[in-house]
Amino acid sequence: MKLFTKLTLFITLSKLAIVILFVWLLPFLVNRVAYQYNDYYLNEQKKKAMEVIRQNGIEAYLQGEPSYGSYTMLKEEYISLEPAGRVIVPDTIATLRRVVEKDTLTYRVLSHTFNYNNNRYMLEVGKTTATIGQYNQPLQRVALYVLIGLIVSTIVIDLVFTRLLLRPLGVIIRNRLLNTRFPFRETMRPVQTSTTDFRYLDDSLTELMGKIREAFEKEREFTSNASHELMTPVSILQSKMENLMMEETLPEVLQKRVMDMMKTLNRLKKIIHSLLLISRIENDQFPKADSFPLRTLLQEVVDELGHRLQEQRLHFNLQLSGNVILRGLNHDLIFQLIYNLLNNAIRYNKPAGSIIVYDQLIPEKPYRLLIKDTGIGIPENEIDAIFNRFKKVERKENEGYGLGLCIVRTIARYHGIKIEVASSVGVGTLFTLIFPEGMAAAGPDPGQEASLSEGDRALGAYNGFSKF
Repeated sequence: MKLFTKLTLFITLSKLAIVILFVWLLPFLVNRVAYQYNDYYLNEQKKKAMEVIRQNGIEAYLQGEPSYGSYTMLKEEYISLEPAGRVIVPDTIATLRRVVEKDTLTYRVLSHTFNYNNNRYMLEVGKTTATIGQYNQPLQRVALYVLIGLIVSTIVIDLVFTRLLLRPLGVIIRNRLLNTRFPFRETMRPVQTSTTDFRYLDDSLTELMGKIREAFEKEREFTSNASHELMTPVSILQSKMENLMMEETLPEVLQKRVMDMMKTLNRLKKIIHSLLLISRIENDQFPKADSFPLRTLLQEVVDELGHRLQEQRLHFNLQLSGNVILRGLNHDLIFQLIYNLLNNAIRYNKPAGSIIVYDQLIPEKPYRLLIKDTGIGIPENEIDAIFNRFKKVERKENEGYGLGLCIVRTIARYHGIKIEVASSVGVGTLFTLIFPEGMAAAGPDPGQEASLSEGDRALGAYNGFSKF
């Protein structure tokens, strides 16, 4: 999951959690606020009553009576004044029941004791609890609307700010990781950002890629120079051994030893040629301007390997969807790539096994060429290393030099072709070549008769079976 997606989920879920918590606490908070406001209102009413007593005297309420009581028409509020005990107690606010004209109602009551002309009086100011909560629901609704509006606006602001903040990271990922190809020959321009962490990341990746490119250049230069330098003494040794073999007086024992030495020398020459080929590919010394039918190329490969198919009595099946044309490649390199894969499919196959070459030509999707065999397979823990130089999977003794699949990977990388490998020990191996978009296209349809061409018949002839 991308970082921006994670941050978006975190921002959204955290805001949602706040909303849920607020909605859960909202009735309690609104009710508390309502009660606090009511207590404040009762205190203000007390102050007004005491101000009237201070200015007009207590008779303004008592009017010759021992006590005073008054309430509104709907009995929502009341005020009472009556003699109190000798002890003056602090003001209290409590929820109490009062009987007003035979109706028992619950009030929020403020009680205030005071002295007036050496007499103690208690002033009570009350308001029904029903009126306190009558505005709770509208207040909750308004508060909820305001909260949702604030949450939505903050989410939008957070997402916009996060996108702007992470934009340099996206540029770094695209320019340094996704849109670059090994060995990183492109000039790396620094990413424009004011975030120190992103600038440090960009500089570190640029420096690391520079070191990788430098190490790769040194390895490639060493491989190329060493291969060229080795060819001269190898050729001289081969010439001398050939001259030595022509000596009629050479004992048979020595001839056998020289022959063994020449076999070893030939193996060394093949390794050197493979290293030179890899070096030339990595140095971009091959043009990529050829266009050719894939079926024709496969015919050329099978012509080279036909005798080996017959030796192991292998069934070869070719299934191509129409006349596929490959464009913008190097014919010789693609030949070498497919040759090495088919050669391995033959070498590590079982007697009387089978090899299937088929493709997937789907509109608006990359073209795929698949090579499947019924061989002995590759252990799962070795699949990731089979393309490394001089890495020999222990499947058969004394076969190969560990460079065939390395050449395959180098050619594929040179053309931008992706390789996928799936294998099961004892069942077989499947190599999938995924060509870049536009590199493969369906050519003119040669018709049903042409679909089984002489080349196809020749392919079937190698295993003694008709094409199935």
